[in-house]
Amino acid sequence: MPQYDFLQTYTLKNGATLKNRVAMAPMTTKSSYYNGALTNDEIRYYSMRSGGVGMLITGAFSVHPLGKGFEGGPAVWNDAYLCQLQRLANVIKINDTKAIIQLFHAGRKSTTAILRGEQPVSASAVAAEWPPNSEEPRALSENEIDEIIQDFAKATRRAIQAGFDGVEIHGANTYLIQQFFSPHSNRRTDSWGGRRRERMRFAKEILKAVKTVISEYAKTDFILGYRLSPEELETPGIRLEDSLDFVEEIQNDIDYLHLSIGSYNRTSLNNKNDTVPLVSHFKKVLNPSVPLITVGTIKSPADAQAAMALGADFIALGRSLINEPKWVQKVETNSEKSIRYQLNPVDMDDLAIPAGMQDYLLTTYKDAIDFTTNTVKQEFGQQMAPMEGYKKQ
Repeated sequence: MPQYDFLQTYTLKNGATLKNRVAMAPMTTKSSYYNGALTNDEIRYYSMRSGGVGMLITGAFSVHPLGKGFEGGPAVWNDAYLCQLQRLANVIKINDTKAIIQLFHAGRKSTTAILRGEQPVSASAVAAEWPPNSEEPRALSENEIDEIIQDFAKATRRAIQAGFDGVEIHGANTYLIQQFFSPHSNRRTDSWGGRRRERMRFAKEILKAVKTVISEYAKTDFILGYRLSPEELETPGIRLEDSLDFVEEIQNDIDYLHLSIGSYNRTSLNNKNDTVPLVSHFKKVLNPSVPLITVGTIKSPADAQAAMALGADFIALGRSLINEPKWVQKVETNSEKSIRYQLNPVDMDDLAIPAGMQDYLLTTYKDAIDFTTNTVKQEFGQQMAPMEGYKKQ
């Protein structure tokens, strides 16, 4: 086996041991049923990409009906989904891959049409700047905030019952948890808004509630991760120093931190004088017992090594596992030359990419995928990627 750092084992502070330091990044499939139930196509898609990575993080599952952010999104807000969730966990956990389910609430990043007539909700009644003409959400009441916190806890309990090895709380990509932390979307004057510390409260209360459920229902090595977007482009908005402070506040409550960035070597988008990669910034403030996962344009083993050299403990593969489900296995068997670095649209069925996912890959995210048919190659570098919830710069 090649001597790559990312192929080494890693034991988290809770005792869970991962067979390597490669994760499958959470990606939207848009292929669930109208009510959030999983389809066989999704089960097959995840099954093909498991077995090699140390952990597989699913796409985002809604914890509440008003948290649905897109058509075809999966749900975990009802016990009726337990059977399908168990099927999903089982197909992921082959060959010692850890099954991690990502939990989220879209907040204002939804529409009345997606919510079947219900108005989107958020921290405050402030519309998103992107996409253009986003709907103004309804500000959540304090009782509703408490209920959503418990929705995350209940979803965690279902994940444990279904046999998952952990949950990842989605605090990134401009969804509801980030909306509470952002001074752009959170203009509240009660205890859930105001200064930076108050804007952290929603995320911290979710982590507290989730940890309580884990201690009651799960084994001690059940994994709790958190995903974070380091910066926002809006003014006012989240800046790097806000996120670094936030991470210092939550690090004792999580087993890993997962950055959401379009390129692993990105530097600050707001402070052009700061040439230190974001990964290095976060590694500096994190306790050594909390590993850092980075993602973004990691295509080759050399890219993965470079990302780890910046300070990452794990690397996450997203688009690379769409193209090449057996990326890890090919590296392990000295078959790197056979890794598929481009995706031919005619191969998508053979690669178990669900029809709903094929549609948005070929349309909304066409420039972000290395299709053999693309005439323009999109590299994110020092800009936001479309999956991060922002306009192109």
